[in-house]
Formats: sequence, structure tokens, C-alpha cells
Amino acid sequence: MELAHSLLLNEEAYNQLGEVQKAEFIFDWLRYLEKLLLATSKSDVKEKQKTLVEQLLSLLNSSPGPPTRKLLANNLGILYSIGDTFSVYATIDKCNDLIRSKDDSPSYLPTKLAAVVCLGSLYKKLGRVLGNTVTDTVGNILKAMKSAESQGRYEIMLSLQNILKGLGAAAAPCHRDVYKAARSCLTDRSMAVRCAAAKCLLELQNEASFMWSTDLDSVATLCFKSFEGSNYDVRISVSKLLGTVLAKALISKYSGAASRQSIRRVSLEEVLELLGTGFLRGSSGFLRVSGDMLKGTSSVSRDVRVGVTQAYVVFISTLGGAWLEKNFAAFLSHILSLVSQSHPKATQVQIDAVCSRRCVSFILRATIGGLLGEKAQIAAAKDLCQAIWKLKKIVDAVMNDGNLETRLGSTDVAASQHMLVCALQELGNLIHSLGTTAAPLLQDSSAGILDSVIAVTLHPSFSVRLAAAWCLRCIAVASPAYLTPLLDRCLERLTVLKSSPEAVTGFSFAVAALLGAVKHCPLGIPHGKGKIILTLAEDLLCSATQNSRLSAQRTQAGWLLIAALMTLGPAVVSHHLARVLLLWKCVFPVSPKDLETEKSRGDSFTWQVTLEGRAGALCAIKSFVSHCGDLLTEEVIQHLLPPLSCAVDLLTQLSSILKTYGSSLKTPSVVYRQRLYELLVLLPPESYEGNLCAILRELAADLTAPDIQVTAPTFLLPPLCHQDDLLLLSPLLQETDHRFIEEQLLLSNGIACGSLEYDPYSIYEKDVEGDSVPKPLPPTLSVISSAVKLFGVVCAHVGVAQRRLILEQLLDAIKHTKGARQQVVRLHVVSSVSSFLKYVACSKGNLGPEEMRRPALALVMGALESPSPLLRCAAAEAWARLAQVVDDGPFTASLAQVSFDKLKSARDMVTRTGHSLALGSLHRYLGGISSQHLNSCVGVLYTLSQDSTSPDVQTWALHALSLIIDSAGSLYYMHVEPTLSLIIMLLLNVPPTHAEVHQSLGHCLNALITTLGPELQGNSTSISALRTSCLLGCAVMQDNPDCLVQAQAISCLQQLHMFAPRHVNLSSLVSSLCVNLCSPYLLLRRAVLACLRQLVQREAAEVSEHAVMLAKESKQELTPDANIREVGLEGALLALLDKETDQRLCQDIRETLIHMLTSMAVEKLSFWLKLCKDVLAASADFTAVTCVDTMQEEEGDKGDDASVLTTRNDDRSHPFPNPRWATRVFAAECVCRIITQCETAHGAHFDIALAQEMKKRDSRNDFLALHLADLIRMAFMAATDHSDQLRLSGLEALLIVIQRFATVPEPEFPGHVILEQYQANVGAALRPAFTSETPPDVTAKACQVCSAWIASGVVSDLNDLRRVHHLLVSSLTKIQAGKEALSHLYNESASTMEILAVLKAWAEVYIIAVERHKNHKQPLKTITCSGESVRNGSHSSDGLLDLVHTDLGTLSRLWLAALQDFALLSLPSEFASQLPIEGGAFYTAETSENAKLHYFKSWALILHATALWLTSTGFVVADPDEGVSNLSRPVTPTSMCQGSSSGATVKSPEDVYTDRFHLILGISVEFLCSLRSDATMESITACLHALQALLDVPWPRSKIGSDQDLGIELLNVLHRVILTRESPSIQLASLEVVKQIICAAQEHVKEKRRSAEVDDGAAEKETLPEFGEGKDTGGLVPGKSLVFATLELCVCILVRQLPELNPKLTGSPGVKATKPHTLSEDGSQLVSAAVVILSELPAVCSPEGSISVLPTILYLTIGVLRETAVRLPGGQLSSTVAASLQALRGILSSPMARAEKSQTAWTDLLRSALTTILDCWDPVDGTHQELDEVSLLTAITVFILSTSPEVTIIPCLQKRCIEKFKVTLEIKDPMVQIKTYQLLLSIFQYPNPAVSYPYIYCLVSFIMAKLQDIGKKKPEDTTELQIFQEGIKVLGALVAIAEEQHRSQLVAGLLPVLISFLLDENALGSATAIMRNLHDFVLQTLMQIGPQYSSVFKSVMAASPALRTRLEAAIKGNQESVIVGTPTSKHTKHLGKNSSIQLKTSFL
Repeated sequence: MELAHSLLLNEEAYNQLGEVQKAEFIFDWLRYLEKLLLATSKSDVKEKQKTLVEQLLSLLNSSPGPPTRKLLANNLGILYSIGDTFSVYATIDKCNDLIRSKDDSPSYLPTKLAAVVCLGSLYKKLGRVLGNTVTDTVGNILKAMKSAESQGRYEIMLSLQNILKGLGAAAAPCHRDVYKAARSCLTDRSMAVRCAAAKCLLELQNEASFMWSTDLDSVATLCFKSFEGSNYDVRISVSKLLGTVLAKALISKYSGAASRQSIRRVSLEEVLELLGTGFLRGSSGFLRVSGDMLKGTSSVSRDVRVGVTQAYVVFISTLGGAWLEKNFAAFLSHILSLVSQSHPKATQVQIDAVCSRRCVSFILRATIGGLLGEKAQIAAAKDLCQAIWKLKKIVDAVMNDGNLETRLGSTDVAASQHMLVCALQELGNLIHSLGTTAAPLLQDSSAGILDSVIAVTLHPSFSVRLAAAWCLRCIAVASPAYLTPLLDRCLERLTVLKSSPEAVTGFSFAVAALLGAVKHCPLGIPHGKGKIILTLAEDLLCSATQNSRLSAQRTQAGWLLIAALMTLGPAVVSHHLARVLLLWKCVFPVSPKDLETEKSRGDSFTWQVTLEGRAGALCAIKSFVSHCGDLLTEEVIQHLLPPLSCAVDLLTQLSSILKTYGSSLKTPSVVYRQRLYELLVLLPPESYEGNLCAILRELAADLTAPDIQVTAPTFLLPPLCHQDDLLLLSPLLQETDHRFIEEQLLLSNGIACGSLEYDPYSIYEKDVEGDSVPKPLPPTLSVISSAVKLFGVVCAHVGVAQRRLILEQLLDAIKHTKGARQQVVRLHVVSSVSSFLKYVACSKGNLGPEEMRRPALALVMGALESPSPLLRCAAAEAWARLAQVVDDGPFTASLAQVSFDKLKSARDMVTRTGHSLALGSLHRYLGGISSQHLNSCVGVLYTLSQDSTSPDVQTWALHALSLIIDSAGSLYYMHVEPTLSLIIMLLLNVPPTHAEVHQSLGHCLNALITTLGPELQGNSTSISALRTSCLLGCAVMQDNPDCLVQAQAISCLQQLHMFAPRHVNLSSLVSSLCVNLCSPYLLLRRAVLACLRQLVQREAAEVSEHAVMLAKESKQELTPDANIREVGLEGALLALLDKETDQRLCQDIRETLIHMLTSMAVEKLSFWLKLCKDVLAASADFTAVTCVDTMQEEEGDKGDDASVLTTRNDDRSHPFPNPRWATRVFAAECVCRIITQCETAHGAHFDIALAQEMKKRDSRNDFLALHLADLIRMAFMAATDHSDQLRLSGLEALLIVIQRFATVPEPEFPGHVILEQYQANVGAALRPAFTSETPPDVTAKACQVCSAWIASGVVSDLNDLRRVHHLLVSSLTKIQAGKEALSHLYNESASTMEILAVLKAWAEVYIIAVERHKNHKQPLKTITCSGESVRNGSHSSDGLLDLVHTDLGTLSRLWLAALQDFALLSLPSEFASQLPIEGGAFYTAETSENAKLHYFKSWALILHATALWLTSTGFVVADPDEGVSNLSRPVTPTSMCQGSSSGATVKSPEDVYTDRFHLILGISVEFLCSLRSDATMESITACLHALQALLDVPWPRSKIGSDQDLGIELLNVLHRVILTRESPSIQLASLEVVKQIICAAQEHVKEKRRSAEVDDGAAEKETLPEFGEGKDTGGLVPGKSLVFATLELCVCILVRQLPELNPKLTGSPGVKATKPHTLSEDGSQLVSAAVVILSELPAVCSPEGSISVLPTILYLTIGVLRETAVRLPGGQLSSTVAASLQALRGILSSPMARAEKSQTAWTDLLRSALTTILDCWDPVDGTHQELDEVSLLTAITVFILSTSPEVTIIPCLQKRCIEKFKVTLEIKDPMVQIKTYQLLLSIFQYPNPAVSYPYIYCLVSFIMAKLQDIGKKKPEDTTELQIFQEGIKVLGALVAIAEEQHRSQLVAGLLPVLISFLLDENALGSATAIMRNLHDFVLQTLMQIGPQYSSVFKSVMAASPALRTRLEAAIKGNQESVIVGTPTSKHTKHLGKNSSIQLKTSFL
């Protein structure tokens, strides 16, 4: 194919190819040429133009296929528009000659058509240049049209369209001729020609003004005619034409056209009248009213009515939303008048009325719903309401007329009913779509919406009452606050007006509809309503017999209410089940005998009432089964069985009852059957197995009944066919935007389409299709549908003999009927058998023995050759299911063989299509049958797919082929190449008029691409050839005019992009996606978005860039509706989301946008934020905004953003005019996502100073912090909207902003944070959420934001805080009364949610206040800031606590109550009987299930707060009037905490505290011991903090200490938490609790020892019992030992962080030294905490017990020391080492080491430990460890100083220790030397000589020598100076310790060394700073030693005069320097002090 890529055709390569390849080659060359010509310079093109023109024209004669001729024409046009035009006339003549040619042979046709297309393209591109030739050309083309067949007519129309487009007004001379020709084509028998003609006329009307002036009427009539017998595409095209022409006629008077007097002025009324005529009279025109029309028998054909309906919508859409707003009243009255009595034709018959109403509803929905913004929609709703009032008044006037005759006979009532139904349904839909935005409308008393709808509920017409009920349901779903008031109002009216039949039905419908709305309202209705409704229903049923005038209505109303009640679900129904079961039992006769007696009694009326009543009861049971499945236990089924078997008995008797009582019972009996069948389908078949045969017989009779005349395959068969087959074989079943009205055309003319009045019971069901009115079919149809479903189930469960019998009976039934009846029976029978086979296949069953196969096969086989395509489709499916359930290889093969034989022999289309699909289905359900079968299948289908005489056969065969490709998988590889070339050949040759063939080709190509899969990435020649062919096929399909084929092309490219992304040209793919983004075809838009969604997951940025680039390059906007140029693809998608109604499509748009946002929001931050802001600001309520602003200014906060909320002076056209609330909610969610995305990006997003700095550096940098004002503004706008959902999103956005920006400092005002300036906005955003009418969920969210705001610490001034605090206080006041006080609008669980949200918010504030207070009390102030800010801070930290303190009494009571509730609710279900009957403090027993969720969300923080409060009171509650300080005297608590059972008995304080303690402990342990996967980190942390707080005070600790089992239980739970949660913060918090438990245990042991000593003071010490674990034996029992549990837990922590500690892991039992390493900060903290806990354990043990645990503790502590002793700069110790040394010190100084019973054992163990530490130095395997010597020496020092002397004074150990010190002193590292001296100093000063003397003896001379060395060298830097100073300090200490007799020798030795460093006054001046410092230090030391040991000092001085003179000189020099002011050595002094202090504070 590469050879095709050149400017001129490579003829040499071309001629070597075969026929099929030639076509491919040409197509590829033309595609390439099209791009190349645009990119080549003009001169190059002119140079080769002649040859190119010749080559292109020569192709005309080579019979080019449709896509090729289109490209060829396009290239010619481009070539001439770029190059010279002088030869263009010759080209035009050549084309005209080809068209004139007399050759009519089929082989010449493509050449003629190509010539026609070329002319169109040339004129389109060159336009007026060719003006002088146009008349000849058009004349020639029109002449040719007379003899042309449909393809020719189609191409000629399109070509004329292009000619008109190119020439514009210059084509005026030809306008009339073209018009005339197009008129005839508009009613052509070929649908494609009609579409083309409509396009041509649409182009013509741009210039030909006669079309919308003088000829307007005839254009309209013509369009009406065109609608007759049309398909969907024609209706779309022609309605567009008609709507546009009419709109033009209306608008033209506004434009300057009026100056030309010839143009007729048209008014709106005339235009609407014209459309109305089409709607009401169809295409019979104005004057030619045919006879039957006058007689009133003719009805407008449905397709005309549907076409006109679409034209209405196009007409209004063309005029636009603004026009509609102005002219709404006129428009509404006209549209409603279409179904009024003034036009009886449209509504005379029920069927017509239903269809006309649908059309009217569609017009209203598409215009009001699609074109108007929310404000205009509210105005429209008021107009609709006015219309309803007017119509109601007419009816009232008639109803009040005293004369009964006129009342009932009046046509006015009937007249208004259809108008009312339409108005009510639209009002309902409108309010439903507005959601809570409609609140102002509903509150507006002048509009009176609720009153008018409730008033109409009493209308005499049944349909109107239903429509009013539906409208109420919509209002309730839109504004849930109205649900309960409306329900109460309707129940009250129903009770009062019980004697009016209209009121009984009307209000029962309304109540049922409102109950159906409950499941759409998460906040629900009060639980008690269920009881009221059930009582009312019982009352209605009981009183039905009292008044025969009302019995039918009351019976229906009663059962309807019960059935609707069931939708409330098990939570409500379970309380009333017994009553309902009793009602069901009573409504049916008890036994068959009673049924017999019933039959003989009564008349036709009583039977009618009885049947309706029983049908209602069955409906209620059905509702129960489908909505309360959980309650359907065995027991309940047993209760239902007797009524059920009676119901079936009655079913069998129905025919005899009908005979007896006449045909008036016909409808009730049909309804009864339908209800029973529907119920039986839902029940498990086992529950009615005794009646199976009777039911089956009835079903068979129903399905073959002789009186059914109508056939409606379109509602029976689709569920039984495969979805993919349906789309292809019945275009009407495809989903379109017009599905609502197009559905009518599916049903044959005698059948009504679905409507609410056919089944009032559907009013409470959840509608399947989104939010429109339910559309049940008439009972006669739905009974068949239910029978078919039930037949499948029953037939599968009866015995085999019975099954065979029934199938044969059905077969006979078909044979015995003839003609149309036979079609109906066959349809029913085949549907039933399909249903049966599908059921058996899906339940993995089997058909049964062989004799079953014959009847089944015969039934299906007959249908495979039925004339109905749908029936053939269902039969093919059944054919495959049959093979599936027989599950026998030979049988399957024989089925396939039957189809082969038929396909080979048959010539008729029906057989060929049916059997080819049968083959495809066999493959689909049974996989690849066998390779031999595969070959023959493929062969046969190849042949059929090339049968160009029958497009249908081609379509079905190709579809079957696609199924085979799909199912064969890799087996198909051998056929891939031939199949692909077949597909390409057909794509290039099948005429575009056969769109269905192209669609099937698309399916095949898609299946092939899937089969090849990732192999398409390969580079081999064969693969690249396949890939090129696939791309070529996609290109052909993309150029196809049919939208569904284009959709196929897009999904093929999507597959290719998935498997071989490098080979798909992204830019051209994106351009084709953008062009079709707003296509009128739903399926094409879906394909576009599915593809986009996939593309943006991988390369969002590229897709976005391509879209914008293409939009900028293209001359006109890619998609007129989506302004990609300005708002980018993202903006276009947002705009589309706003308009789109299809749920699936909206979901795709959202996902696409979310993917784009995720990958690009950070890079294009400003762009995304602007998009969101535009959407949110487009309809913000600016009054609210400005008021905030003034408030800000009053406070003087005039920052840059003072006016951020009011900048709205841009009056330019808004990118998103009036976005709907759902789009605004999505935009608010996007804002939250953007913030979340920025979190993972650059830190500057949340640091304003850094952001500003980086922005200065590079202006392209963009950070979130710079947009804070916008974020706040958007959150504010959303949070103060009318829409509740938007308010929730806005509050969520505000919450995220507060959480993320709370700590960001304000660079201009140090000490302040950036959010401080927005406090007025935050307050104003929150305030509306606390008004009384706000729903609880909004208030709950606002509470969360309040607490976050207060807790964030943004506002430090208490007065500012009070604003938000005040809101929380108001809520607290509101909820204090508990569950009784809150609104009764919603379910009780909604109150629970609100109460708990308030309590949780307060808890959060309290926790923060306590924390700040705590931090503030700590004396170390790390921040050094100006005094004032410190003062402020303290003010706020205490102040916040004071703020909370005022309400703390109330709060603590409520918190404890909430925790008690939670504890009760979290009990396992087996304790349900013990729960309080009336519920808890904040929940009612009935709503406990719903309430649980709310408790789960909030209990943790409440628990933490309660624990803190109890801690703060020290478990002692003060009298409020005594002031907070006096907390000593316990008082009895409030009754809240007493069990409800205790009544008046008052518990002692001790019991109350114990209860509270156990409550908190119990909740915590219950939660922590079974952590669910969804448990949040927040809950776990809060729970652990609560435990910590609890154990912070002595009383709870004593509880834990005294109850060892409790402690162990807690430790085990914490161990599990540590094992299952990796978070370091949670593990640390757990360890903190462990530490407190051990502390409690220690306190307990101490207390017991103390009390034992006190009690047995006189007794002998030896006899004292042992306290602590291990008692006398020292044994620790796992599971019973606190110490053991703690050890387990600590080991778990340590081994996780330091696996080397585990001997099993290291593989050696001893301590094996490894290289030490540093842990992470978290790891270090955990290890340190664990080690500290270990050191506390011996104190909990008895002496024997301590001996058991000591080895483990020492092993772990020393292990930690060894593993983490890393050298750190400056000789510091790592935190873990410090902790282990601290722990060692704790262990070594334990009293157990000295206790008599344990001393010896401890001594041995401690010596071993010391040996272990000493061993760490020794090289392992010949390599030295890089341990930190200081750490180890410190450890040794700790041993020496902390243990009893006998541990360390044994010579071997002592010697080794001394050796270590010597070695360390030799180390060159000065820091090590300094530390060693410091350690030695502490050892030398040890009071016990046995310990210290050996060290002194061995080391002093060594130290002396080292100091003398330094003295000789003179110190050169501060470190050496420091070493010297430390050495001197050691020696100085020695002097102090030494005995009198040796002291003189020491001083004598020390003085010369010291004096040698003194300087005289001369040297002092010139000395270095170091020497001077040294001099000062020595002098100071001498000054200290001299006076202390004066005698020794004097004698030494006397003995050595030289020293004396030196000393004197130095002193003298020093005095002088003091006078001069030489700086003294303060610094040095400090240094020395610091280092020793540091050491002492560490561990010694």
C-alpha cells in the first residue's frame, strides 16, 4: 500500500494488481491524495495538474464504488480550487456527457453516478466561478433523473445539494426546477432518496424565499406526505426541513426582508396552525378532506403524527430558548389544544388519545426541558399551573350544574381530560428535573402549584386523577421536604371524603404514588405513617360492601394502598405483616367447596368487584415478594399457600364464570389472570408445585385463545432475542432520543402504546426508564407477556410426559388455525417455547428424553421461516438454546446440517435469512462447533453475503458471520485474510442506500479486529497488510452517510487504538469524534463518548490539544453546539453534559471528564478552575453574595479579594448559559477533585509564599494557593444555592479547602494564616444551613464544616469564632429535647443523623480545645514570637475551652446517651429481644437499622470527647455552682446514664463511674477486636486516644490494675490492632495505651504490697505473700499473664522493625552482631516506646516472676542497642539507643535486683548481659563492626553505676570494662574522647570504692600521660581544648575523692600540668583565642584548687619557685586584662557545663 502514497497514481504498480486489490489501491491513493493536495505548494500542483486530471477522469470509467467516487469527486474539486481552472469546463462537459450517455447497463451505472458526484463536488468547491454553466448542468442532471433508479436519484439529490451550496444566490434560475424535482423525490419509495431530497431542499430554502413564503403551505403538505410510511432517518431529515422552513417563515419578517413586498407575512398562529393541521389531519391537506375523514373513520397514520411532533421540536429549537420564553403562553395553549375536544380526531379513540398525548408530552419535554434555563422553567411551570387551573374551572362549572343529565353527558369533561393529563405530566417532569431548585416555586403561594394539583385529584376522569397523583410523586421526589406534608394532606382528604368515588380513587392513587416516591428520598418518611396507611386500607376494604356505589373504588383503593405500602421495605412491613397476611387469607375462599358455592351466588357486578379485589390482593402479594424479599421466610410462604392455591382454582373456573355472567367480566378476568401470572413468576416454583399442571393448561389455553386478534411481536419477542441481533434486524428497536414517541410505531395500528391508566398499580413501582411516567401496556397484551414468562418456568418444572403433551398440543394449535390467526398463535407459541428453552438453559437444566426433541424442533423450525423478521430472530435464538439444553454433539451437528441444506436449496429471502442467523446463534451458544463445520459455515455465508439482489440476505448473513468470528476465536485465524478482503470489497461496492448491510459489515470488522487482538501491533508484512485493510475499512465506514455505520467505524477504531495505538492516527480520530459530539443520533454520540473515554485514559493531554487545534484550524465550528475553540474539549463536554438526557451517555461524559481532570488538572489549573467557576457562577444568586462582601468591608479586611465575590461585570455571552443543577453539582465535585489532585503534586500548591515566588520566576507556573479566593467563592456559591445536592457539594468543597489551607501562613502578615481573611465568607456560607427549613443532611454536613473551621485554628479571636460557634450552639439547643423535638417531615433516622452530626461536631471542637489547652500549659515555648501574639494565642486556647465549657454539662449528658445507644445497637442480633422496646435516646426501635449507619459514622469522636470529659472531672462530677476548681466531692449523675430498668433507685457514684468506665471500655474493645475492613483510620485513632485519656487518671487505672483479665484482654486486642494496621500513628497510640496498662498494674502491685506491709507490720517479713506475676513459682501462663501478653506485643513491634532480633530469622540462637542501621523516624519512635515498656515489666512481677522475664527483656533491650548503635555526627546517640539505655537503667536499678529471693539470679543474668555488651566490640568473622563506641561505653557505664557492685566487680568483667575505656581513649575521634572522659568522671565519682578504685588505678596515669601530651603540643582547635578541659575535670574530681594522705601527691602531679598552660601578660596579648581560653580555664581551676587544698598548694609552690612566678605573672596579667576588658571565657565555661548536663539528663 505504500506504493499508493504518491501525488500521481503509480500506474505500474496499479496494473499488476487483481480486481479487488485495484479498488483498494485506488481508494488508498485517493485518501492520500486528498491530504497531500492540501499540503503541496500551488506551483507543484499546477505542474502536474494536467496528468492528475487525466488520471482522475480515467478512473471515472473504471466503475468506482460509492466511497471511491465520493473521494474522487472531492479530489477533483480540491485540485481545481488550488490549481488552474481553465480545464474545468472540459471536465464539466466530460461529466455531463457521461451522464447523457444512453448506456443503461448495470456495469455502466457506477460511471454515471461518479460523474454526478463529481459535478456536485466541482460546483461546491468552485462556486460562482462556474455560474454560467449551471443551468445546463442542472438541466442535464434533472433530465437524467427521470430515468434514474433509486441509487441515481439519491446521488442526484445530494449532488444538487452541493451545487446549491457552492453557488448560493447565483443558482436562482434553477431554484424552481430543483424544487420541483426534489418535491417528487421527497415522497419517493426509497427512504434514502427521501432523506437526500430533504437535505437538498434544506439547502435550497437558504436562498429560495418562495419556499417559506408563497409555497409554505405546499412545502408543509409535502413534508406531511413524506412522513407517510417513513423510517426514522426520513423523519429526522424531513422534520428538520419542515421545522427550519417554518422557523424561517416566522423570523424572516424580523429581518430586512420585509422591504421586498412580494414576501407574504406569516404570523406565529398561522405557522402553528399549519403544523397542527399535519398533526391532526395528516397529509390530507387543508381542502382535500376525503370522504372517510368527514365520516370520522380515518385516523392520521402514526408515522405522520410522530414526524410532525419532531418538526414541532425542530421548529422551536431553531427559534431558540429566548424566543420560547417570550412566546411561551401562545405555544403552550396551542400544544395543549392538539389534544382538546376542538379536535376530536386526535382523541376520539382511546388508542389515538394515548398516542397523541405522548406526542404532546414529547414536544413539551423537549422544548421546556431542553431549551429553557432553570429560571425560565420555573416561569413555565407557573404557566402550566395556570392552564391546569383554567381547565379545572371548566370542569367545576359542569360538575356543579344541578342537572345530572348535562353533567354526565357533557363533552367538556372529556374535552379537558387529555389536556390536563399532558399538562400534569409535564409539570411533574419539570419539577422533577428542577429538583430542590424548585423550592421557591413550591413555596410561592400565588402560583399555588400544590393546591391546583391536589384539586385536580378529584377530576371525574380516571386518567387525570392518575396524572395528578404522578405529578405529586414527582414533586415529592424533587423536594423531599414536601413528601410527608403531601402524604398527610392526601390521607386526611381520603379519610374525610370516603363517600366520594372520585376522591377515593384519586387520593388513593396520590398516596400510592407518594409511597412510591419514598425510595427516591433518602431521608424517608416518619415510621408511624405505615400504621396509619394500613389502618385506612383495612377500613376501606371492610367498608367496601356497605355501599355498592363505592365498593369497586374502595376495594381497589384498599389493595392499592397495601401494595404501595410494601415498597417501604422490610423495616416497615415487618411490623404489620400479621395483619396483612390475615387480609390475604380472608380475600380468597378457604376451600374449593367454598369456591363452588361462590360461583352459584352473586351477579355480574359482585363478581366484577370480587375479581378486581382479588387481583388487587395478588398485586399486593407481588409487591410484597419483590420489595420485602427478606421477610419471605418458610413460615410466611406457608401462610401464603392456601390463598395461592385458591387463586389458581379460581383461575381454572374463570371461563365458566365468564359464560355464566356475561362479557362485562372480560376485562376484570384478564386483569386477574395477569396479576396471578406476574406473581407466580416471582415466587419459587416449589411453592405452587401442586398446581403446576392446572396452571400449564390455563397458560396453553390463554396463548392459543381463539379471540386474540392483535399481533404485537415487538413487545413479546425482544426479551427473548439477543440484544445485538435486535439492533440490526429491527431498526425501530434501536435506542434514539425520540424513543418516547417512536415506540408507538413498533406496535401495529390497532394496538395502543403503554399508558398509566392501563395499570394504576404501576404508579408506585420504580420506573425502568429513568424518570418518565410508567407506561404499562393494555392488560390484553401484558397478560400474554406474563403468560409467556410463566410458561417458561412452569414447563421446566412439570413432569416429562406432561411437558411433551403440552408441546404437541401447542403444535396442533398452530396447525389448526389459518391466515392472520395462525400468525398470532405462532407468535405466542414460539415466544413461550423460547422462554422455556431460555429458562432451562439459564438454570443449566436438560430438555429430557429424545421424544421431547421432535415437537420442540418442529415448533422452532416453523418459526425460522416466518415472514416476521423478529420471529425469525427469536426462533434462531431458540434453535441454539435447543442445542444447548439437549447438549448432544450429533444433535447439534444435525441442526447445523439442516440449516446448510436449507441455505443451499432455498432461494427465498425468508429461509435464507432465518437459517443463516440460526447458524450464527449455534456458534454463539456452543462455541466453535468443529473446524469442518466452521469451514462450511463460512463458505455458505460468504456466498450469501455477496448476493447483491437482496440486501436483507446480505445483512443477516454478514451478521451471522460476525457471530461466528466472535465465537470461533483463534480457530478463525485461517479465514481472517479472505474475510477481510470480502468485507473491504463489499464496503467499497455496496451502495450507501443499503445502510443495514454496512452496519453488518461493521460488526464483522469489529469482530475480526477483536480476534486479531494485540497481534495487530506486529511488524510482519502479513500483519501490516491486515492492519492497513482494517484501517481502510474504518475509513470507508467513517465516510458513510449513515450515522450508525459511523458509530461502528468509531468503535472499530477504538478497538484498533486499544490493540495497536501507534498505528491509529489520533488527530483524525479526534476530529471525527469532535464533529459527532452533538450528533442528533444517540447511538453515534454514545460511540463517540465510549471512544473518548478510552482515549483519555491513556493520552488525555494529546486528545485535548488535537481537539483545540482542529477547532482553530477548521473554517466553521466543528460542532455548532459545542464551542471547542473557546472552552476546549473539556468545556464542550461539560456543555454536552448539561444538555444530555441519556443516563448512560451522561455517565460516560462524567467519566471522560474525570479522567481528563485526573491527568491534566494540575498542568492546566487556571483553565479547569475557570471552567468550574463559569458553570457555578452562571446561575449563582448574587444577592447573597453581595451581602457577604459588605460585611467583609465593614471589618476592614480590604485585601485583594475583598471584592472577589461580586465581580460580575462581564456581560459578554457566557460559555455556559443557565447550566442545570446537576451540572453545577458535578462542577463542584470537580473542584474537590482538583484540590485532591494538587495534593500529590508540587508543595507550592499549598504554600502561598512559595507559589508567589515561583510565579515570579516563571509566569507559566500556576498553583492552587494563588486561586484560593476563587475556591472560596465557588464553594460559597454552591453552598448557598437553592439545590440541596449543590449545597452538600459546596459544603464538601468548603470543608476540603479548610482542611487543606488551614495551616498555610499569610506571607504579608506574619503569625496569621491565609484563610483568616475569608472568615466572613465561611460564616455566611454556613449560616443558611442552620435555618429551620434546611433538610437534616445539609445541616449535618454544615456541622462538620463548622467543627472543622473551629478546630482548624484559623481564627484566634474569640469574638470572630463566636459567629460559627453560635451556629453550633443553636443546633445544640434544637436537639436537646432528643428524638421527640425534631421535625416530623422525615424518617426518625434523619433526626438521628442530625443529632449525631451536631454531637460529633461538638466532640471534635472539645477534643481540639483540650489538646490546645494541654499544649499551651507546657512551659517550653518553641515558637519565639512577639509577646502580643503569644498572649492572643493563650487567650484563644483557653478561650475555646471556655466557650465549650458553658455547654459541657448538656453535652456530656448527650454524649453518654449517644454512646449508650451505640453500645445497644452494636450488640449481636441474638440479643435483640433485650433491647429497650421504645428505642434509645436518639433512635426509635423501628428505625434502628437505618440509625445504625449514622452511629457508625460518629461514635468514635464522641467516645474520645466523653473520655476526655470524664478524665477532666477525674471521674468526679462537681456541682455546677461550686466552680470548676473544687472537684473533690462526687455527686450522683443524671438519669441519662442509669439503665432504663432501674427506675427510681439512685445508684451510688461508684456504680455510675463503673458503668461509664465499662461503657467506654466496652465500646472500644468491641470495635478494636473485630476491626471491619471499612473501619476508618479516624475511628481507630479516636478510639485509642479515648482509651489513653481514660487511663490518664488514677481511678480507671485502679480498675484495670485490679482486674487482670481485663488488662490481658485489652493487651490482646491492641496486639491484634498492631498486627492488622500498618499505620505508625495507630501503632504508637496502641503502645501508649499498653504503657498505661502496665502503669496501672504496677500501681496495683505497689498498693497491695504497701497494704500487706501495713496490715502485717508486726509479722515477720519472710511470711509476706508474694505479689506480682509469677507469685512463688515464677511461672507465667500464656493467656493468663499480663506480662506475657505485653512481651508478645512488644516483640511483635520490635521484630517488625528489627527482624535481626528474631533468632529464627537470623538462624542463630546467640546474639549475632550485624551491621547496625538507622530506622525511619516512625520506626525509631515505635522501637523506643516498646523498649521503655519492656523496662517497666519487672516491677509488675514477683521476684520469681522477674527472674523468668529478665533474660527476654535484657536480650531485646541489648539487641535494640546493638542493632541501632550507629555513629552519628557530634557523638550524639540515636533515639532508639537513648531509649534502650534509659530502659537498661530502669531494669538495672529495679528493686528486684536487690530483693532476697531474686538477687543471685539477677546478678548472674546481669553479668551475662554485660558480657554480651562487651562481646559486641569483638570482631565477628574477622571483621570489625561499625558500632558506636560511645553507645556501648555508655551502656557499660550504666551497668557500673546502676547495678549492685557484685555484678561488675568480678575481676574478669572489670578487667574487660577497663580495657574498653583504654581502647576508646586511644581513638582519634575527639568527640569520642570527650564523651569517654565524661563517662569516666561519673564512674570515678561513684561512692562505692570497690567499684570506682580499680578504674582509677588503671586509668589515671594513662589520662595524665595523655594530658601531658596535649600540653606539649599545645591545643590547636576547640575540640582539643575541650578534650583537655574534660581531662582536667576528671583529675580535679579525683583530687576531691582521694584520701587525705594521697591527695598531696595528686595535686603535686596536677599543678605543673596546669601551670604550664598559663601565659604571662606579654604572651597573653599575642596569644590565639584557643590559648587564651585555655589560660582562663586553667587559671579558674587553680583558683578553685588553691583555696580548697591550701596547705598542699603552698608546699608545692614553695618547692618550685618557677611555677610560683609563672602563676603570679599570670594572675597579674589577668587582672590587667580584666581592666582593659579582654573578653572572658564565658563560652568555654558553658560548653563544659552543657556537655555534662546533657549526659546526666540522658541516663545517669
